[in-house]
Amino acid sequence: MNQISSQQASGTSPFRFDNSYARLPANFYARVEPTPVAEPWLIKLNRTLAEELQLDIAALERDGAAIFSGSKVPEGAEPLAMAYAGHQFGTFVPQLGDGRAILLGEVIDRNGRRRDIQLKGSGQTPYSRRGDGRAALGPVLREYIVSEAMHALGVPTTRALAATVTGQPVYREQILPGAVFTRVAASHIRVGTFQFFAARGDMESVKTLADYVIDRHYPELKDDEKPYPSLFKAVAARQAALVARWLHIGFIHGVMNTDNMTISGETIDFGPCAFMDTYDPKKVFSSIDQFGRYAYANQPAIGQWNLARLAETLVPLFDPVADRAVNLANDVLTEYGSIFQNHWLDGMRRKIGLSMAEDGDLELVQSLLTLMHKGNADFTLTFRRLAASAEDAKADAQLLSLFGNPEALAPWLTDWRRRLERESQQPAERAQTMRAVNPAFIPRNHRVEQAIEAAIDGADFSLFEALLDVTAKPYDAQPQSASYAEPPKPGEEVLQTFCGT
Repeated sequence: MNQISSQQASGTSPFRFDNSYARLPANFYARVEPTPVAEPWLIKLNRTLAEELQLDIAALERDGAAIFSGSKVPEGAEPLAMAYAGHQFGTFVPQLGDGRAILLGEVIDRNGRRRDIQLKGSGQTPYSRRGDGRAALGPVLREYIVSEAMHALGVPTTRALAATVTGQPVYREQILPGAVFTRVAASHIRVGTFQFFAARGDMESVKTLADYVIDRHYPELKDDEKPYPSLFKAVAARQAALVARWLHIGFIHGVMNTDNMTISGETIDFGPCAFMDTYDPKKVFSSIDQFGRYAYANQPAIGQWNLARLAETLVPLFDPVADRAVNLANDVLTEYGSIFQNHWLDGMRRKIGLSMAEDGDLELVQSLLTLMHKGNADFTLTFRRLAASAEDAKADAQLLSLFGNPEALAPWLTDWRRRLERESQQPAERAQTMRAVNPAFIPRNHRVEQAIEAAIDGADFSLFEALLDVTAKPYDAQPQSASYAEPPKPGEEVLQTFCGT
């Protein structure tokens, strides 16, 4: 699976492609070429990631604008649009597919991992429906910033390899500059990919896909006595851990449809996503989530709901006896809740400086979150400043200043310090450990919007570059960039984010 043919290795392409998905049956995708554009210009090449992918940097510096805009198909690529279905806000759509994305192919990185390289915004495909297959500059920059920030924060995520302007406009509510985003993923296989075949009663393709996923993402299951229930269990475990990590950093995905949930366990599709400023468990940013289905605190339950939809596609493979198959699926779905809760609570313990587990820790965490909500406290800064308070009580003033009702936090601080007395770490060590899990810098929504506006209005990418530099080191103090840690001023707060289609 991870071998590169000598023919590919000897080619002149910047990429050494080995395209396993293109070797699956023809009903898994549609072969399609990217549509060339007028005057492509490379905004950004992620050289660190390119080196990790073992790409030819010199060749990309020469031909990157043409390749990453879709104007030049590199040797060895086998462009295709993947077929998938999906539940969108709870409503099933039997055919979606890559309507504005084209998978160029796969490479093996320097760690032996297979990675997809995909163009988003590279033109129409057979799945475009009435869309133009293009992307606007704003969503491309947003996905670049947020996906790289998530990676730096330690969250499993798709990555940004390049951003390119096309030299051609796209027409939305207004005329906008067009762009193409080059995304790297462990794979682009989604819950919706399984749903596409299951909806057609094509269990042979469901099994083919499951075998492919095991081979690519879960090879330890190849010799399992019951590989398909074990696959479902493994996917559920990764999803539980992923959503817990989202909650730890105040991240709201915004569109947790089943076609936006990867089987690999990576975060994908940064459309109307956002990071919370003030803590609110019901917080919604997405302009299309009118009823709060994908609100911050709903994300764990939606992850379970999506997994239930995956189970529906796989149950026929679990056991020939229907009742036993359903019981296997339900056992995993029940276990998901426990796995998520354990990941979430372990992470929250670390965020407040606890290294040992005790009864009462959950209540201590929940009490703090309730106080943060009532006091309109900034999510990221509260935990970052709590690290300073863990080292020296004189720092409490800075922490309390985040709360609209600072006096309400005083009893909690007393309880917290009593709990810390039963820990073994010394204050300085504890503070350092807390700073390693509580970022100082996130891609704050107003900063992202400022970078996008400067790029669109004046072709000024300096704010984009500056934000990338700061969020690449989210846990470092970076005193020269302290303003990037601050929440939005009055009038800067972003209330809604928008899908990139």
